[in-house]
This record gives sequence, structure tokens and C-alpha cells, in this order.
Amino acid sequence: MERLSLANEDKTMSANLKYLSLGILVFQTTSLVLTMRYSRTLKEEGPRYLSSTAVVVAELLKIMACILLVYKDSKCSLRGLNRILHDEILNKPMETLKLAIPSGIYTLQNNLLYVALSNLDAATYQVTYQLKILTTALFSVSMLSKKLGVYQWLSLVILMTGVAFVQWPSDSQELDSKELSAGSQFVGLMAVLTACFSSGFAGVYFEKILKETKQSVWIRNIQLGFFGSIFGLMGVYIYDGELVSKNGFFQGYNRLTWIVVILQALGGLVIAAVIKYADNILKGFATSLSIILSTLISYFWLQDFVPTSVFFLGAILVITATFLYGYDPKPAGNPTKA
Repeated sequence: MERLSLANEDKTMSANLKYLSLGILVFQTTSLVLTMRYSRTLKEEGPRYLSSTAVVVAELLKIMACILLVYKDSKCSLRGLNRILHDEILNKPMETLKLAIPSGIYTLQNNLLYVALSNLDAATYQVTYQLKILTTALFSVSMLSKKLGVYQWLSLVILMTGVAFVQWPSDSQELDSKELSAGSQFVGLMAVLTACFSSGFAGVYFEKILKETKQSVWIRNIQLGFFGSIFGLMGVYIYDGELVSKNGFFQGYNRLTWIVVILQALGGLVIAAVIKYADNILKGFATSLSIILSTLISYFWLQDFVPTSVFFLGAILVITATFLYGYDPKPAGNPTKA
């Protein structure tokens, strides 16, 4: 009886952690997109904060958070933490260097997301960014020799159709062209598409490294953050060096900017928790909820988006595709391979 009650307690705890991690994912995804969009369009006196510096600060915060998690795993022992960091990072330089490639791509992706949300409303961005499912699937097939089932291939076709509908020009977009030029819409779209490809490649490459080694996700995130902050600082120097020397690294930072930076830093950690505790279908549910919330808040609060029937059709198709991609029928069929 004791074993049975302990097993039930473990199941309840596991379920609670699953839904808690997904709840945090919905909150993080939705609030990051909306606050980032709001912070990039808010008209204030003085210089606006530099997105390149925000990316660097987010990477540094992520490193700090991961060090705290490693410290917790080493039973809150500073000696244990020092030994783990020394053994897993300093004594394995080649393993650490492997993370330079995905780290550089993630840094590019994070900068592109600021560009995208400076030029696209939150709802359109959220739906279009789901194309990363397609790019991740294609890179998984080519790099990991992963096999996709019929439902997954069908979901990718539905996904592409849905995104095409969302990007379909409407009469309301023509009316809004005074405020938002077609050029900036195109820049936003190109930024999202590039971010989708970089996200797909870096994600699969990172997964490949995790499968090949036994290092913890937190150690890998410290390594990613280390290279990410270096690449980020290079970007600051190349693109915004003059502005930084003139107005300082933290120019334009306010409470909202710090919220955006903290939410971005939390992103990778939340996804790591979701991978650990949840499955694809629940992750798809979280993504769908995030799209719906972003659409509603963009319309009612930010007031920078007027949904059309074509947008709703596209959004429904994208949400359907997200669920379908994670669907795993119990009677296993013969998977098809690209």
C-alpha cells in the first residue's frame, strides 16, 4: 500500500511539474513577444535601447541562472560547483568549442527577433515564427536521419499553407501602410524567416551534441551563454560601437527593457524544463494558447493589429499543424523518410 501511495504521489508530482512548466512556457512566450514589440514601438524621449546590448545582457543572465542551477545540483556546495565547472568546461575544451557554432547562430536569431518585432505586429510574428517546426523537421531528417510519419509530413504542408494565409496582404494592411510601410513589413518577414532557419539548424545541432555527450543541459547552456556573450559583444562593437561610446552600453534602458531581457534569458531554461517534463502535444497546446493570447492582446491592448478572416483561417491551420506534428498514434505505422 505504501508503494502504491508513493507511486501515486510521484505521478501527481510529475503531472504538476508538467503543467507548471507548460504554464510558464505560455507566459514566457506570450509576454516576451508582447513586451518586446511594445518596447520597440514605444515612443519615448531620449535614445531607444540597443537590441544588440539587450541580447548580450540576456546571455549573461542566462549564465548566472545556470550556474545557480548547477550549484543547486551540487548540493549547494561551492567546492562541488567549482569542481563541476572545472571538469566539465575547462578540462574539456574541444567539447566546449562544439557549442560555438549553435551559440553564434542563436545570437544571430535573438538579434533577428528584435528586428522582426520592430517591423511586424505580435500576432503575425507569432504565427509566422511557427515555421521553425518545418525547418527543425527538415534539419532533423537531414542531420539526425530522423524518420517522419505521415501525420508529421501532412502537418508540415498544413503549416506552410497556414503561414501563407497569415502573410496574405489584406485591405486593412493597405490602410495601415501610412504607419507601417511595405518595406518594413518585408524586413520583418525576412527577419522571421531567417530566424526560423537559424532556430531549426541550431536546435537540431544542439540536440545532436546533447545526444552524443552526457553533460547536463545546464552546463551546455553555460557554454552556449559564454560564446553567445562573446559573439553578442562583437555585434555590439561592429553595429552599435559608435552609439555605445556616445551614450553608453545601457542607453535607453528602463523597467520595460529589463523585463524583456529577463524574459529572453528565461526562454532557454523554460524550454529545457518543458523538454524534461512535458511531451510534444502539450508543448503544441502551449504554443497554440500563446498565439491566441498574442492575437487578443495585440488587438485589445497594443492596438497595432486588426485580424482578418484570412488571418484567422491561417492561424487555425497553424495551430492544427502544431498539434498534428506532435500527434503519435498508438498503432505504429510504417514511417516515411525523406
